[in-house]
Amino acid sequence: MSEEQPVNKNEVEKKNSETYAKRQAYREKQENVRKTLKHVRIDEDTIKDTETAVELPRKRFYRQRAHSNPFSDHQLEYPGSPDEMDWSKLYPHYYDETTGKMTKEVKIADIGCGFGGLLIDLSPEFKDTLILGMEIRVQVTHYVEDRIIALRQQHAAEHGYQNINVLRGNAMKFLPNFFKQSQLDKMFFCFPDPHFKQRKHKARIITNTLLSEYAFVLREGGIIYTITDVLDLHNWMVKHLDEHPLFERCGEEWEEQDVCVKIMRESTEEGKKVARNQGSKYVKCYRRLPNP
Repeated sequence: MSEEQPVNKNEVEKKNSETYAKRQAYREKQENVRKTLKHVRIDEDTIKDTETAVELPRKRFYRQRAHSNPFSDHQLEYPGSPDEMDWSKLYPHYYDETTGKMTKEVKIADIGCGFGGLLIDLSPEFKDTLILGMEIRVQVTHYVEDRIIALRQQHAAEHGYQNINVLRGNAMKFLPNFFKQSQLDKMFFCFPDPHFKQRKHKARIITNTLLSEYAFVLREGGIIYTITDVLDLHNWMVKHLDEHPLFERCGEEWEEQDVCVKIMRESTEEGKKVARNQGSKYVKCYRRLPNP
């Protein structure tokens, strides 16, 4: 048997340094593109004025830890109220310059949208509906922004993907700052952080208190969608939603026929990973009831 070669520490450090430099250079290049195109109306005229085509971002340069502490100070920007939110920066295609107003409101929210897979697949299914992803991690948010910019440019002729966008935000703290009462039709909670330790269960995205906030921004008849590969978390979410007076189960037959459930099962990066590992996906949907 051949002897195992010793690890050259200098070579490892050099390789790590080169990888870091390459990642930083890529991020700086993408940031320049983002600053130029993030808030502009992308159409065929915009493409003519752009020197080079925008490529889809490469995920490996945006890697960040899987979850983030929602109780930490993330130095987030948020409006004082929904009326103060400037949606024209996220959806310039739906801004009427004559009236100075948006022609549509956000109706679908993906809470903790991750790398944006659900947003991308929902966009053509709900072409006339504004869809927002909320993500707390910086680099992941940048990835989704860059992905949407590239898709908007690639599909400029048909005005594709103009109805989706992402913002960096903490839905557990500031959701009512962005959305008015009864504004949303659908809310998605896909593969949220399970917070396995009991002392951290208070940080789970579904709690009695948070469900009351979700009920506030969700219209009567609106739907909450949940999916996870963690059975304990699934049972937790079902228990709290069952107990809340403003939500009722949609039923398995409804879930089997709903197009959003089908998309949700397959579109997210976490969902694809679970499928590759032949894991289980636990789905449950709830309808917003009228106020008593």
